[in-house]
Amino acid sequence: MKQIKALNETYYANPSHLISQRAVKKNGILASSENQSSVIKNNPVFSIDIDTGKVANQKQSGRCWMFAALNTFRHQITDTFNIKDFELSQNYTFFWDKFEKANYFYENILTTATEDLSSRKVAFLLQTPQQDGGQWDMLVAIIQKYGIVPKTIMPETFSSSKSSDLNAFLNKKLRKDAITLRKLVSENTSTEEITIAKNNMLQEVYNLLATSLGTPPEHFDYSYVDTDGNYHLKQDLTPQSFYDEFIGRDLSDYVSIINAPTKDKPYNQVYTVEMLGNVVGGKEVRHLNVDMDTFKNLAINQLKSGEAIWFGCDVGQSSTRDSGIMATDVYSVAETLDVDFGMTKAERLDYGESLMTHAMVITGVDLINDKPAKWKVENSWGDKVGSKGYFVMSDAWLDEYTYQIVINKKFLTKELLEDIEKDQVTTLLPWDPMGALA
Repeated sequence: MKQIKALNETYYANPSHLISQRAVKKNGILASSENQSSVIKNNPVFSIDIDTGKVANQKQSGRCWMFAALNTFRHQITDTFNIKDFELSQNYTFFWDKFEKANYFYENILTTATEDLSSRKVAFLLQTPQQDGGQWDMLVAIIQKYGIVPKTIMPETFSSSKSSDLNAFLNKKLRKDAITLRKLVSENTSTEEITIAKNNMLQEVYNLLATSLGTPPEHFDYSYVDTDGNYHLKQDLTPQSFYDEFIGRDLSDYVSIINAPTKDKPYNQVYTVEMLGNVVGGKEVRHLNVDMDTFKNLAINQLKSGEAIWFGCDVGQSSTRDSGIMATDVYSVAETLDVDFGMTKAERLDYGESLMTHAMVITGVDLINDKPAKWKVENSWGDKVGSKGYFVMSDAWLDEYTYQIVINKKFLTKELLEDIEKDQVTTLLPWDPMGALA
């Protein structure tokens, strides 16, 4: 008790503790620590500003990575075809992502079937057989296999906009199927019989998804009126032909660039993540790790060309939802609580304090004397948060909490191109912080 008494006396000996106590007890930690000066400093004015229109809304789902990628495509469509407030179907890609993740899970269960349930990899698989989260390369794999459709062709459903029940029952089924698959392997069942069993499981997955999300179209007609009032009709399209005609990008031209300054990830090397993917045999998730100066220069050059940037970050760190400010000084929590929370970026990654949690789109940057001061961010939380759905990210925040950008290869230097085309790829463990954005 002497120690407790001493702790109490030391606390009350500092008058600033009582000031903070009154504020925090009434308003909470963050509200008591918010710096209006940071909000003022990060005003939404940018020297390079790509007009991307109205923001989308992922609602109560974890499809940020999917929304962000599709948003980069819709920017191109609205500009090229003069269509106002156009969106691609996030439900269509959601359906096929869920379906492919189920098959991916089955294959991983079969690969690890001889390992004990206590194995960390098996436990990792069973903890969350599938989820809404993903990566840029995973959406590329879906588009390359299934194409894409306008939102009007496969609109949102209850379960796509609020995915918790769908995920719960799909994961329940996948865990049940894991029992069967592991048992078949333990009984030395033939590969042919296991394949038949797995295909029956996939039929049930398809049924579950079709009931919850609707049936993906194979052929469709698409009509629209452009901003000049002209009517257009495209008939007998497929998801693949729609992609070719309305987007037409060679997605192999885009690469994932990360900044992860940890000892296990030397710069200028390529990394993948074990058990991270959706389409078996599809595009593999790959990251090229670079220093932050290179990271920013690539982003600036792509923005200067008029093309927005898909990026991954830890959005919950030092950010406001109402004003949409992502800045290291937007809260002074350390001063309010009189506690030192200081860690380096590498330490936060190594010790589980930070990881990629959210994907958005960088649509602008404010360059002062050719140096970035702040960045414009298009979110996918609807227009009721931030400034009509847009956020401002300070350059210092980008340094600390942004981990990934997707860049067209044409902006890479010769040396970076050589790095990314090397045959040697380091495989990271499934739970690495450079994995899926949940």
